[in-house]
Amino acid sequence: MSILVTGVAGFIGFHVAGRLMERGESVIGLDSLDDYYSVALKRARIKELRGRHGTRFHFNQTDFADTVALAEALDPLSFDRIVHLGAQPGVRYSIENPHAYARSNIVGHLNLLEVARQRDSAHFVYASSSSVYGGNETLPFKVEDRVDHPRSLYAATKKADELMSECYAHLYRLPLTGLRFFTVYGPWGRPDMAVWTFTKAILEGRPIDVFGEGDMRRDFTYIDDIVTGVLAALDNPPADDGASKAGGSRAPHRLYNIGNNKSEELSRLIGVIEAACGSQAEKRLLPMQPGDVRDTFADITAIERDLGFRPTTSIEEGVPRFVAWYREYYGI
Repeated sequence: MSILVTGVAGFIGFHVAGRLMERGESVIGLDSLDDYYSVALKRARIKELRGRHGTRFHFNQTDFADTVALAEALDPLSFDRIVHLGAQPGVRYSIENPHAYARSNIVGHLNLLEVARQRDSAHFVYASSSSVYGGNETLPFKVEDRVDHPRSLYAATKKADELMSECYAHLYRLPLTGLRFFTVYGPWGRPDMAVWTFTKAILEGRPIDVFGEGDMRRDFTYIDDIVTGVLAALDNPPADDGASKAGGSRAPHRLYNIGNNKSEELSRLIGVIEAACGSQAEKRLLPMQPGDVRDTFADITAIERDLGFRPTTSIEEGVPRFVAWYREYYGI
């Protein structure tokens, strides 16, 4: 039986689908190929998956927020598990275009929950975000923490996804796992993320914009570690046993942080990128942007305890791998 992966042309979805097929699974990949960032990059990811995995991979270009189109696309297809990674990403863009987030992240998530309910899916794993911690000032962030004070609409939509999922787990006993990702980077990454934008600017000899005057910390997590966590979660659905799960639910629904369990200063990240690029960056220090938080730091106690997950890739290892991929991809 196949696994449905939404957002398959996206950064994390691409890597998750590839790892699933490497271990012998068949994947139905769903993506709308929206133009939030380079459609050419998204098409290149799809081409890469087709080239590597052939008939194990079935791609369908569909907007999962379109209820009718989604039903028509999925009706002839068979799958028993869902990894829902598709979403409208980006903290800052949510301030400029809030309706895109309501449509994709709330309506779209609800549509996929309905698909899972109607098909009695064995497990529904979905992407949440470290952004839900918002104004939380206690570090590291724990899944038991209150997350009632989002700093962006993006964060609010991800919290809404967690609440809708809890409702479906309670009403329909649907096994669900929400994963709060922390600043993911690596080959085939997203062009709007810091590791990419800094690398691009440095290699092109342009200044880099350093927000928060460089006084920010992030839990940078390498893509291979993220994928390992996603698959560990997928392979171990929560039991419907009435016991309290990670995140506090007594329904078959749990929440995990997936991070590197290490909060890095932005200035240190920049230094690692400079070393990998072989060039110093000219830095423009700028204030914090609306919607941003000063620090992120993942407590991974729950996922380590339940699934044995532990990240293995430091930024000293991961960043040079990204820079090498970037040079190869663009022929630099």
